[in-house]
Amino acid sequence: MNRNVVFTFFLFCFVTICRGSGTDIALDAKATLLHRIDSLNLLIYTCLLTLTVLTIWVFKHRRVSWLHETGLAVIYGLIVGAIIRYAGSTNHITHINVNPEPGTTYNLSVPPDMLRFHFPASLPITPGDSPIANKTYAYSFRGEIVNVEQNEIDLKATFDPEIFFNIILPPIIFHAGYCLKRKYFFRNLGAILTFAMVGTALSALVIGALMYGCVQLMPASLASSFTFLDTLYFGALISPTDPLTVLAIFSQLKVDVNLYAMIFGESVLNDAVALVLSGAIQNYETRYSHDGGFEISGFLGAIGDFIGIFSLSLLVGALMGCLTALMTKFTHVRDWPLLESALFVLMSYAAFLIAEVCELTGVVAVLFCGICQAHYTYNNLSSDSRNRTKQLFELLNFLAENFIFTYIGVSMFTFPKHHFDPWFIIAGFITSMLGRAVNIYPLSFLLNLGRKPPIPVNFQHMLFFSGLRGAMSFALAIRNTVSEARQAMLTTTSLIVIATVVLQGGAATHALDYLRIPTGEGSNEESEALPYRDLYHATDTGESPPDIGLGLRNLDGSQSGNCDRGSVRT
Repeated sequence: MNRNVVFTFFLFCFVTICRGSGTDIALDAKATLLHRIDSLNLLIYTCLLTLTVLTIWVFKHRRVSWLHETGLAVIYGLIVGAIIRYAGSTNHITHINVNPEPGTTYNLSVPPDMLRFHFPASLPITPGDSPIANKTYAYSFRGEIVNVEQNEIDLKATFDPEIFFNIILPPIIFHAGYCLKRKYFFRNLGAILTFAMVGTALSALVIGALMYGCVQLMPASLASSFTFLDTLYFGALISPTDPLTVLAIFSQLKVDVNLYAMIFGESVLNDAVALVLSGAIQNYETRYSHDGGFEISGFLGAIGDFIGIFSLSLLVGALMGCLTALMTKFTHVRDWPLLESALFVLMSYAAFLIAEVCELTGVVAVLFCGICQAHYTYNNLSSDSRNRTKQLFELLNFLAENFIFTYIGVSMFTFPKHHFDPWFIIAGFITSMLGRAVNIYPLSFLLNLGRKPPIPVNFQHMLFFSGLRGAMSFALAIRNTVSEARQAMLTTTSLIVIATVVLQGGAATHALDYLRIPTGEGSNEESEALPYRDLYHATDTGESPPDIGLGLRNLDGSQSGNCDRGSVRT
């Protein structure tokens, strides 16, 4: 009898435990499914990048120049995005409709950061189960959902926009500064600063004003959702250029180094200018524009914000670069190249994070940190660290850029917040071209009044043609897609990026021929700007060049940039 009692007791405990663990088993199954979907999502992008790399190899082997790797990444992304969108999936997202309580202080403009969903205690659903305990679940704000029936694959194929700013963009911008050809950059500094700063601001203003006029002629449903600040913000985000394809062809065909320097230098700086300018527009809207009218004090305050944020961000980046140079110069960390390389990477990324924490612009900070690292720190590094850091950032830049263009293609079908308005898209294409023309031709005329030698007309046409849009425009557009206006901006920006990368990038060689821009003439001057592995071969044999300041060696004016931006893309 005692055995029966003991057996009954253990059987009762076992049944109770099984009933209690039913919820945990279901949650484990859900977590496993989400893990598999995350892995599938990452596998899709990994396969896309692998396919892009293999196709690039085939194109280089066959000497195909009419399509660049970024165009390939976009096309492959479009194909896979269409498959994900229309192939369907059985893993639909479960949802419950909830409504705000009466008297809540939140509205559609300012949604809450988190929802606490309260389940009161209730009777068991299945007879024999334990009563359901009182529980509260927290749900974080993700954004507006347009399609409630969206499946898990669609949702997981889109990333948090902050990933672009905090993880993907920093290595791209740092690589641009770290691999800058200093000699030709400073030789054309006046033209570069004019196009990048004055031209970008002028382009943003022209595009914003023209788009506002076009929007007023569109249907009232769209016109009512746009203010002048919205169209001005669109002008700021669509003005930066990303001429990767053109620069790769320039490097391959050895186009005039001054033309290369102007296009590359402008693209490096106008990313930073556009980001600060868009922030200044947002600051004007939140701080000064109370009744929707124009305020001269607010306008001057926005200009002050622009100058102050840009200058302080530049200072943060330069200080971090110089601090790294001092640490590598006056310590023996170079005796351990792995630690030295790790210190170099962490200090460079810290420049970005410090600027963001201080409400400055991390892109500007990491750009000028890269310039200072190339100018000073690079010469203090051991030969192993030089090669490692150069190759590391070349690799990160290559993968990050191609990932962004792949994601642009995929998101055209999977991102749930696109708003396709034909009239706004057409107006966006036209005004972006007009803004680019205003950036180049009037400023070139003014520069030629005092520039020796002047910028030839065919160079001006090529500068205009090189105005491809890319990663920065897309990152700014996808950062906020709550309103209908911002959704229309994202859709138009994505289409402009795709069209310019695929069409203009593919026609770059034909543009050089049509404009009769000579090629094969940059080799003599390029020999004065050899990579560091050639210039500093003497240091590896124990022969040290003269050292001045923080570590910059005086090498008869040779460039400090140690990377070739076109080396991966030729």
